[in-house]
Amino acid sequence: MLGLSALEQSQTFTTLHNFTGRADGAFPEAGVIQDRAGNLYGTAALGGHLGCYSGWGCGVVYEMNTAGTETVLHSFSKPDGFMPYTPLARDDAGNLYGTTVYGGSHDFGAVFKIDSAGNETLLHSFPGGRSDGCNPEQGLVRDKAGNLYGTTNGCGTSGGGTLFKVDSAGNETVLHNFAGGSSDGAMPQYGHLAMDKYGNLYGLTQYGGAGAGCSSGCGVLYKLSKSGTLTVLHSFAGGASDGCYPFGSVTIDKARNLYGTTLGCGASNGGTIWEVSKKGKKTILHSFAGRSDGCDPWAGVTRDSKGNMYGVTYGCGANYDGALYELSANGTLTLLHSFDSSDGLHPLGEVLRTADGTLFGTTAYGGAYGDGTAWKYVP
Repeated sequence: MLGLSALEQSQTFTTLHNFTGRADGAFPEAGVIQDRAGNLYGTAALGGHLGCYSGWGCGVVYEMNTAGTETVLHSFSKPDGFMPYTPLARDDAGNLYGTTVYGGSHDFGAVFKIDSAGNETLLHSFPGGRSDGCNPEQGLVRDKAGNLYGTTNGCGTSGGGTLFKVDSAGNETVLHNFAGGSSDGAMPQYGHLAMDKYGNLYGLTQYGGAGAGCSSGCGVLYKLSKSGTLTVLHSFAGGASDGCYPFGSVTIDKARNLYGTTLGCGASNGGTIWEVSKKGKKTILHSFAGRSDGCDPWAGVTRDSKGNMYGVTYGCGANYDGALYELSANGTLTLLHSFDSSDGLHPLGEVLRTADGTLFGTTAYGGAYGDGTAWKYVP
């Protein structure tokens, strides 16, 4: 059995920003990205223009320096997007790209761009229905040509969502319609796609696949080749020996092994961290156990050059409010911080790790106002 270190409540954890639920945003469900100057960028699902969505606001895109000073770059108003709870992508010119779950021209979600001056462009509005996707609940990945790739959680020909491309001119192409069943996935959610150096895409769906342990399938890990062929690399089986319901992003190492998490199942039914090798062998690296550990990881993992992985769990930890953890390359899990509601509650987004080992992230709820936090951990 893989090792679990003693609980360590970090003395180097800092709350950078308490979201107030007003103009600065509320409920930052995604993690953050960083530019070369060290500034952080992210989204908050609600807040902003409080005249939107019955006073809750339609969400914001924000910039934050490493001292926690926040600048709102854009407040959504529903016609240009509503509820951005996915992570951002950024190009070398400083343009930001993302998705909103709702809003846009048809209220089925949108793909947007925000330039370095803060101007927003609506690149694509999803119309819903069978010919396109709806409600994109994952962020975007960008290739060298400027094309954006993402997924929708619903609609498409089978109602199980789509995998799409939006080019630099805003033209959208549906690359795959998720069909569910034993040979395909359905309803991808949280995180974003991963792309290898050959242009192949990797992702997760929360349902579908051949695993018999869940009524709608336990989810899949898939690959979409550059030529457009989708292959299921692993169908999660559920139960104690495998995970179920994978959310978040896939991490790829230099040898093209893949890593991620599942929300549920595993030895203690608290979710898992897994590896699928380049040759297709699946290994459970850790099964989350509860209060002395963590449980229900919605977010994927961040991996350093030595093979250590970092992430957050939505629940459990010492206070049942979620936890920040490290899984060492030899399989020992260390709890770096247990959230206690006052410094954050229920982290959902993936952890950012900088070159010096500093970790940054968000919590969807909690903090001084109950509307979420941005935080920093220095090892």
